[in-house]
Amino acid sequence: MSKTLAIDTSSFVMGIAVTEGEKTLGEITTNIKKNHSIRIMPAIDNLMKEVGVKPKELDRIVVANGPGSYTGVRIGVTTAKTLAWSLSIPVIGVSSLAVIAQTGRFFQGIVSPIMDARRGQVYTGQYQAQGTLVKEVASDRLIMLEDWLFHLKAFNKPVLFIGQDVELHRSMILDMLQEQAHIAKGSMMLPRPAELANLGQIMANENSTHTFVPNYLQLAEAEANWQKAQREKGMAND
Repeated sequence: MSKTLAIDTSSFVMGIAVTEGEKTLGEITTNIKKNHSIRIMPAIDNLMKEVGVKPKELDRIVVANGPGSYTGVRIGVTTAKTLAWSLSIPVIGVSSLAVIAQTGRFFQGIVSPIMDARRGQVYTGQYQAQGTLVKEVASDRLIMLEDWLFHLKAFNKPVLFIGQDVELHRSMILDMLQEQAHIAKGSMMLPRPAELANLGQIMANENSTHTFVPNYLQLAEAEANWQKAQREKGMAND
């Protein structure tokens, strides 16, 4: 039976899971503002020792590859690629939003995972329960929350909002969608690393460990500013 290591550091949440087939052998989830880069490897090592799985027994590594925190996503993907390369096993990337959406599998309507992107913007996507999975029906995107709510309102269907950042936008969501809006309970808000592992197991491995890259949906602010400065510098030199 195949064994999977799942890693999610795409937000404040750090999630790690080890699974065997559909069975969850163990998982760790923390939601604290501490440096993932310092904590991730000790947490992986401790969990694998707890469940009695050796690195050479792993068949794949699954990582939440964004969108989310630029630094967080980069740490998770770099860790996953390094481990996969050293063990000569595939690394599989899964949308961070898809992982959050899975807790809405019994909701009859639209499932909208939310991650705050500042300045009124959110990372989100449109998902819907299909059997035992919640599947993407409209691609993940970076969008102004107000525009997204107008988009959802037009469907005239109930919408479940999931994700710890939903609370930041609760008032606008309820004001605009009113009875269409359903806010997930607090215990449903955090992504489960075991769900990440499950999604990775059912996905075809289309990624090379060498070429696998995160899906930021937007550049980090510092990088975007640098690129803008370079463009302006080039225009000034023309």
